[in-house]
Amino acid sequence: MTQPTTNDYLRTALHLAGVGVPVLPLRAGKVPFGNCPDCTGGTCGGRPHMKTAGTCDCPRVCHGWAAATTNTSVITSAAWAPMWRTAAAVAYHPGGAGLTVVDLDDTAAVAWARAALPATKTVPTTRGEHLIYRGTVRSANSVRRGVDIKSAMSYARWLGHGTGRITAVPDAVCALVEREETTPGRRGVVSSPPERAAWDRSVATGCRHTEAYVRTGLERGTALVRSRTETGAGSQAFGVARFIAAQHADCPGPCGLEYLGEQVVAAAVAVGVPEPYARRAVANGLNTPGRAA
Repeated sequence: MTQPTTNDYLRTALHLAGVGVPVLPLRAGKVPFGNCPDCTGGTCGGRPHMKTAGTCDCPRVCHGWAAATTNTSVITSAAWAPMWRTAAAVAYHPGGAGLTVVDLDDTAAVAWARAALPATKTVPTTRGEHLIYRGTVRSANSVRRGVDIKSAMSYARWLGHGTGRITAVPDAVCALVEREETTPGRRGVVSSPPERAAWDRSVATGCRHTEAYVRTGLERGTALVRSRTETGAGSQAFGVARFIAAQHADCPGPCGLEYLGEQVVAAAVAVGVPEPYARRAVANGLNTPGRAA
């Protein structure tokens, strides 16, 4: 298969913009380009249509999904040209096109979706499928193992037109994102983190790592979770738990991962993630296939 060129990505982006789908380029790693110096750290206030609406009208590809546009003058502008020259993919903002993407990350997730969700337009991915539904919902990661919902305030990689007839977003998808609320309350923490059992060597008799190594990794991970004060703490907790599990994949065990997971849950709850969702996200991370539990 021939690797797409810069011109291919740009042509795809212009085609999508022409049919009302907001687009943006992705860099190596298939993630958005970083903010320019003026937008770094949110000092610009953010785009007007972000969760915290600001006044930023930076002409560059800043603020991830919020940079997505159907304006062909912007897409072909000098400010976007350097990004297209190094682009690794094209992404689109599903919510901006009135769509919801159910991202199925593995065969187990695909099997679940075929049994639980109505048929719709389907796009194959490297490891699973994207199900494309008409209508928008709140976006949420890890609503169940291997399943992310991408719609409002999110982006999805463009992988082709897919097959099948697009249908309306089902109640089952709406129910998933409504119960997996990850946004903290506007006036502070929604609940206080309960006391957690501490990790120590007595619960990790089969761990091959030093105590300092484990504690350093835990502290760095929980710091990442606590830094997500506006949004994404639940998803970050999932990622941290998955990373912790990977670190111990080759240990004979036990490693006391459940105690480390409790600390990650506490960090998420401290920034406003409801405890049931925090626990589910961390459990999914610790038990991701191929990782030690």
